[in-house]
Parts: sequence; C-alpha cells; structure tokens
Amino acid sequence: MLQIKLISRSFGTIARLARSPLLAKRPVYNLTNSFNRPKATVAQEPFLNGSSSSYIEEMYNAWLENPKSVHKSWDIYFKNASSGAAPGQAHASAPIPSPYHGTLVPQGMPMGAVPAQSFGVDTKLIDDHLAVQAIIRSFQVRGHNVAELDPLGISEADLDPSDVPELRVTNYRLGEPDMDRVFQLPPTTYIGGNEHSLTLREIISRLENIYCRHLGVEYMFINNLEQQDWIKQRFEKPHVMEMSNEEKRTLMARLIRSTRFEEFLAKKWSSEKRFGLEGCEVLIPAMKRVIDASSAFGVDSFVIGMPHRGRLNVLANVCRKPLEHIFCQFDSKLEAADEGSGDVKYHLGMSHERLNRTTNKNIRARQKLNNSTEVMSILLHGDAAFSGQGVVYETFTLSDLPAYTTHGTVHIVVNNQIGFTTDPRFSRSSPYCTDVARVVSAPIFHVNADDPEAVMHVCKVAAEWRSTWGKDVVIDLVCYRRNGHNEIDEPMFTQPLMYKKIKQTPVLLKKYSDKLMAEGVINQKEYEEEVAKYDKICEEAYAAARKETAIQNRLWLDSPWSGFFDGKDPMNLIPTGIPEETLQHIGDVLSKEPGGEFVVHNGIKRILKGRKDMVTSRSIDWAMGEAMAFASLLKESIHVRLSGQDVERGTFSHRHHVLHDQNRDKVTYNALNHMYPDQAQYSVCNSSLSEFGVLGFELGYSMSNPNALVCWEAQFGDFSNTAQCIFDQFVSSGQAKWIRQSGLVVLLPHGYEGMGPEHSSCRPERFLQMCNDDPDYFPPENEHFEIQQLHETNWFVVNCTTPANYFHVLRRQILLPFRKPLIVFSPKSLLRHPEAKSSLDMMLDGTCFKRLIPEEGVASENPDNVKRLLFCTGKVYYELTKERAQKERLSDVAIVRVEQLCPFPMDLIRKELEKYSKAKVFWVQEEHKNQGGWSYVKPRFETVIAREGSSRPVGYIGRHVSAATATGNKFTHIMEQSRFLRQANYTMRCKEKHFKEICTKVPQ
Repeated sequence: MLQIKLISRSFGTIARLARSPLLAKRPVYNLTNSFNRPKATVAQEPFLNGSSSSYIEEMYNAWLENPKSVHKSWDIYFKNASSGAAPGQAHASAPIPSPYHGTLVPQGMPMGAVPAQSFGVDTKLIDDHLAVQAIIRSFQVRGHNVAELDPLGISEADLDPSDVPELRVTNYRLGEPDMDRVFQLPPTTYIGGNEHSLTLREIISRLENIYCRHLGVEYMFINNLEQQDWIKQRFEKPHVMEMSNEEKRTLMARLIRSTRFEEFLAKKWSSEKRFGLEGCEVLIPAMKRVIDASSAFGVDSFVIGMPHRGRLNVLANVCRKPLEHIFCQFDSKLEAADEGSGDVKYHLGMSHERLNRTTNKNIRARQKLNNSTEVMSILLHGDAAFSGQGVVYETFTLSDLPAYTTHGTVHIVVNNQIGFTTDPRFSRSSPYCTDVARVVSAPIFHVNADDPEAVMHVCKVAAEWRSTWGKDVVIDLVCYRRNGHNEIDEPMFTQPLMYKKIKQTPVLLKKYSDKLMAEGVINQKEYEEEVAKYDKICEEAYAAARKETAIQNRLWLDSPWSGFFDGKDPMNLIPTGIPEETLQHIGDVLSKEPGGEFVVHNGIKRILKGRKDMVTSRSIDWAMGEAMAFASLLKESIHVRLSGQDVERGTFSHRHHVLHDQNRDKVTYNALNHMYPDQAQYSVCNSSLSEFGVLGFELGYSMSNPNALVCWEAQFGDFSNTAQCIFDQFVSSGQAKWIRQSGLVVLLPHGYEGMGPEHSSCRPERFLQMCNDDPDYFPPENEHFEIQQLHETNWFVVNCTTPANYFHVLRRQILLPFRKPLIVFSPKSLLRHPEAKSSLDMMLDGTCFKRLIPEEGVASENPDNVKRLLFCTGKVYYELTKERAQKERLSDVAIVRVEQLCPFPMDLIRKELEKYSKAKVFWVQEEHKNQGGWSYVKPRFETVIAREGSSRPVGYIGRHVSAATATGNKFTHIMEQSRFLRQANYTMRCKEKHFKEICTKVPQ
C-alpha cells in the first residue's frame, strides 16, 4: 500500500493517508497535465495529488483568517481535526469537500485501522472544487489567447485562431446544471472582492470580462509568486478599472489633441510624409498616463526613445514642442540656421521642461542613463521591429545587469499588426510580437487600442509596476494603421481586405466621444468647444510658422549640456601632462595589495610587483599608462566608465583593474577607486556578449554628461562589425544630424599577429572612410591649426605606438572645450612589447599628445642622406625598426609614425617631407592594400606634396589586396610579414619611371 506523508502546519503531526481501491477508480482532471496527456492516464490519476493538497491548504489558510469565510463543512472539519476528533465524526453534520476528509489518522494509529468505506469521501464535490480552481488558473494563464484585442476584429494577436480547451467548462466535466452551483473561491484569485464564494456562472463571467475582452494579460510565466499576486490584484478586483468622470474628460481632451493634430497636418500638407498616428491615436493619452502616474511615484525626468510613427505627435502633445517649430519642418524653402545637416522631421527629437498638470512635478524628456530612480526611460517600438530586431533582445538582457540597469523601462509597442507591407505571419515565428520580453520576466499587457479606458488602466499598472519592482514592463497597443507605411503609400496593393475593413471603421475619437455622451459624462457642446479650442491653437501656430525665416536645428536638442560651453575658449588646447607627484602617487597605489584578509592570486602579486618596478624605473607600459590617465581624471572629479566584454581583467590579461579574493566568492578590490578621498567614481564593468546593444548604451551614457570619460572596448576590434549600425548612423554622424556631441571613446584591439581573420583587423578603413576631413583641402597654417582641425572633424581616429601618447589622448578627450568621439586602434602585442614603453617624463606637466612622432634615430641627424622616408601607423613601426637594424639601414631609411590619422596632421607631414626632401616616400602598413589606412592617406599625402610644389609620388608597401582581413595560416602570415618588411628597408637603384613599381616587387 502506497503511503504519502504530509507535514501539516495546522496540526504539527505527520498524517498518513491510505489510497483505497475505491478512491483509485475515481477519475480526476488535473489541468496542469491534462491537455497533452492521454485520457487513460488522467483517469488513473488519484485525486490525492499536488492540486488537491494545494486546495486544502488554501481552504485552511482562509479558515484561519476567518472561519465564516469558508463553507460550514470546512469549518466543522478543521475544528474537529484540530481537536483530534476520530475519523468519520468530522463530517457528521455535513459532507466535507476535501480529499483529506476521513483520512486523518491519529498519531500512532496503524494504517488501515479505519476501513476506507467509512471515510465518507464525496469525491465528486472534491473534483468539482478542484476543477473550478483549475478553471480560474486557466483564465489567468491562457485568457489572453482568446481576448478581443484586434480593433478590426479580423486578426488574432497571437497568430493562433484555434480554440483554447482549458477555458471550456466542459473540459472539466462540468456543464450547464453546474453553472448556478456556489463554489468557494481560492486565495489565488481576487475576482470575488469581499465575497468568498460565487456561482460558477458568475466566476466564468468575471474571468471572461477580466482576461478575454479588451485586455490580454501575460504574467503567469513570471517565476515570482509575489509579483504574480501583485498583478492579479490590479486586474481581478471588482471595479478596479473604473474611471471617474473627470478622468474620462481628461482622456477625451487628450484624444482630441492627438486626433486633430494629425488631421491638421493632413489638411495642410496632404502630400508630405509624416508617419502619423492614425489608427493608434490612443498612444498620446497612454504616454501621458504613464508620465502622470510615474510622476506621482517620484520620477521627474523622462527619456523617450521612439520610431518614426507618431514622433511629431509625441513632440507636440507629450513633450509640448511649440507647434510653430514643428510646422516649420514642412517648409522646404527654409534652411537650417545653425550647424549640421539636419534630419527629416520624423527623425528629430527635443528637450523640454514643463510643469506636469497632475502632480506639479518638473518633467524633462532628457537623456540621463544612470542609476537614479528619478530618471525613467520610455521606449516605443513598432511590432515588426520588436520581434525582428536583435537589438531589442540585446537591450532586454541588459535590463537587470548591475552596470546597465535603468531600474525598469516602460516599453510601448504600437502594434499595427503589419510591418511595411509584410504580414506578421511572415515576419515572426513567435505567437506575439512581444514574446522576447518573456526572457526577463517582464509582464506583458496586450490591450485593444480602441478601448481607451482599458489602455489607461494598463498604463497606470505599468507605471506602478516599474516603480514597485524596478523592472521592465511591456504595453502592447494592438491597433491598426489607417494609412500605408507613410501617407503617400498605397496599402491596398498588399493588404486589401484589412484596408477595406479600416475604411469602414470609425475613428477612435468619434467612438469614444459618442460613448461619453451616452453615459452623460459630456454633451455635444462641450465636445465641440474642446475641438474648436485645439483647432484654434493649430491655426495660430501655423500662422506663426509662416513668419519664420530659418529652421533652428538647435531647438531639437534632446539633452543640452547646461553651462558646459560657457566661458570656454573653443580655440584653447590645454596641455594634458600632470605633476610628477601625482604620477608617483597613482603608481604607488596601483602597486599595493589590498591588505587585510584579502588573498591575492600569485600571478597578480607578480603583476603588482611589476607595477612597482615600473614606477621605480620610470618606464611605463600600456596598462599602466591607461590606469594613470583614468586615475588622474578621477582626481579631477571626472567620472570614468569602461565597459565591454571582460574589460575588468582585459582580454589579453593586461589590465587587472578588479582583483578577486582567492578564498571568498565575489569579494573584489579596485585600486582606482581608492586613489584619493574625494575622487570621482570609476566604473569598470564586464558586459554581456553584445556589441550592438552595449555600444548603443555607452553612446547614450556619454551623451548624458560631458564631464565623464566613457569608454567601450571590443574584445577584438573585428567584433565591432556587429555594432556597425551604431557607428554609421549615430557615432560618426550624430553631431551633423542632431547637433549632439559625444565624447565616447572606442577601443578596438588591432594588429596582425597571425591570429587569422576575425582576430586581427578592426577594419580601420571603415572608420577612416566615415571621417569628414576633406582630402583635397590643406587648412591655413597658424597657431590654431591643430585645434581647428579637431573642431571641424566629426571624430578622431588614432593608432598610438606609446603608452604616453595613449595617456595623453585619453586626457585630451576631457580637456578639450568640446566633445567628439575617439576611435582608438589599440594594440595587442604592444601591451607587453619591451620597446613599447614610455618614460614618466613624457607624461609630466607641459607635455601633450603627439599627432606625429618623427624619426628619432641616426637618420634624423643627416636628412640629406636618407633615401627612403617611411610613414606608418601603429605597431608595424616596431617591426620596421627591427628589420631596419638587421639590414643596417639606420642612416638611409627614416621612419615616421602617424599617431593621429583623423584629422590628418597635414602640417606635420609637410615638415617631414621638407626635411627629407631627397628621399623616396612610402606608406607602409601591415593590412592589405584594399584595407587599413592606404586609401585614406594617399590623397592627403598628395594634397600636402602639391602644397609644397613638389611632384614626388607616394608608394605603397604592404600586403596585396584580399577579401579576407588576414590569413589563417601562421606560415603564410610570417611570409607576408617578412616580404613587406624587407621591401620597406630595401633601396632599389632604378630610374624614376620605375619608382612606382617598387611597391609591388619583392627584393631578391
């Protein structure tokens, strides 16, 4: 005989339950397993299972709180069981709907002492109560699958038109005769309010109204019972969604603004693209509801990110951008009055401060991604992009990481149920477009966008969820697109049936205003007055816009840096060196062990000793130079943030900014945060395995505060390929399009060491191609030449060969009177190269970044004897000098390092060409000819040579053209390297007409 032991919290004893043959024959429906399980298996399953035990415990807990809240049979049962009544007596006055009735065996009584036939178990009543509990849970889990979410009534939001058997009463062996029976409500639902039992008909009705009408609530996948219960309360309690008349009038007024704004634009500029909100006008009241509710929870600043659709409406009616400034964007005759290319009107953003009407809190849509809960992000998405763009998943995975969390983002999906022309059944494999949010247990609220009151409720709950739990939440506004992808697109080409239905569907404002009038909330006159008031606002703004003479791009700034540019001389280039005592102090702290109980790895001890030796010998390696740059900025109250994959240690095990205790898990020490008592904070954080999402995050972080050095490092420079969209569309062109500056530093490990493609090249040619410095223009040479170039370029591109120069270029990022992104082709082999070290003297007061490092050897003493002048960049310099020494070409081959490629140091190049006027000129690179810097530097060299009135050609020395970035064969790599190094240091005596052939011939 099978025995099941149950530890009862109420009785404190172990009750042994015997399964009798009679009980084993009684079929019981278990919702959790029944849907995909053969019926024969279900019929054999006893009722003494997990579901029944849960039900008993729920009834008992309810009885403890209030004995009158449960059926009297339960009350009798628990009283008798507590008092130790003999089995069989507890049900004397009423049948007991419990699988445990009559089976509690007093402690010490032998199993089987009481005949099973005398237990008096009413298994039908037990089964029915359990079935009702299963029905309630089924609606909580699957109700959204049958909810009426599509305003057009033609589509299934979850792409599945099939029925859900779990929601049918007959699936639980209940029928019409059972509908008016009264059932006890379990504590797992709040549909009863103050009532503890309802008829089955009322239970089903309430569940359908909550979960199967215009709301589809996905939350039961969340692995947190407290959070599940929290959501249940906010949807299941009776009357929880009711709105006051004042709230309804406010909602209608916002709908009027949203709708009439689009209608005004359509009337004035009928042939213009604007990506309007028609079909989802409720978005504006929804966003304002999120902002109102979040403001009440203490949020005073909002960052809004959104796609094309509805952007102008959001700017006008959420951010309150002056309408005349928006209307100016439709005038093609107006030109931008300030710098930048500008952008189309439906790409632009803004920053604005206003007083929130409901909470009297200051609201500013600004970008400030930090850990403050006073700043909140709202992200808007299209349905096709939400499911189709990988960056959505990459961003979700950042949501709870310590160094990336924004303490909850409210995602609003404008779900048109269509992409450009692609049906959702061809654009995603998941049931919902929002399913990606399930990976982080974010609740998902699907809502019919033509039920504005339901939308208001989910927006309120979403704001409260974010405030309470600090986690992401998704609002899926299931709507439609009244026009095509844009206003001049014909949607009937590809979706004829959908758009026939759309043409027959009244606009939301009409439906909702009629509803309020029918309820007596407003009358026709009040409605017309509200419409006329907003129409007048639009007409006045239109008249004002026609008087404008230029578009002010600066009005579209999304995060102005208050006071940053005030009092700064834009032509002042400050030296980046620091005092000797500062360098010594930083070196000493970086060399010390944490002390106390902290146990350091023996390998780290050797590294710390090496740091101490470097300070003593005044010879600094790459990692030390970087750490000194960071520490010196921290001392000056500049926040430093370094992120990327494995940056704490460094991919090449060179950095070791975070030390780990060898005996205690998660006990770490970061010396850079212990330099000075009042220093700024240093954040170094290993990121997720994402380039696209993380780089985008760091770009936003850098734009929030100009007084922070924000760095992102690719594990290998090649890996930046997967973030190319961020470089192309935002980093390189952000200032030109949106007048937005960023000082983001991007570290891209680069160098040909035989590690094959994908581990050699950061594709320098791509970053150089995006530089906006003119190859044919030589700026006027004056004392401001360098900073003028820096000011006018879109970003800086450097390939340093010394730790000192790397130190200076990092500090220059902060000391410049403006901000531009910095792309660093950072080394791998130079991290430990014995010759790639710098003296502390090169970092002291008065020193600065060297855009170009000239020849420093014997060749510089007698320039007229130099036969070859080699220009190069990066670590190939050290390989060239080694080969030159071996070939004994120290006096007739000069090697010049171009440390800054963009902006190209034309003034310094000219000086080197003048100095070695008799030498042949070559550009040497380790990359292939169609890669690296060659295509960028060649026209610029020609411009400099033309400036000095010479006709000297510039030859190329390096690898041949290739489709791959590098060979994967070590032997081939060595052969290629040896070939161009020997070629670079070989002086060929030939006629001038054969000079250009030198670049492609291999010396014998």
